[in-house]
Amino acid sequence: MDFSPVQLLIVLAIILLVFGAKKLPEIGRNLGSGAREFKDGITGNDKPDGEAISGPKREDEKVG
Repeated sequence: MDFSPVQLLIVLAIILLVFGAKKLPEIGRNLGSGAREFKDGITGNDKPDGEAISGPKREDEKVG
């Protein structure tokens, strides 16, 4: 089944009419975070977002 660019444009226009312009960025963020969580679950990457592998640095630790 082959989709032409015109058919894809029509589908995108219908999606825009159904969900509205304000909801589309939120839907995109949710889909992206869901895909990221799925990928992390498949690869076994259990670290939370933004946290280094070694853990957060404490302010009272002195370096050097």
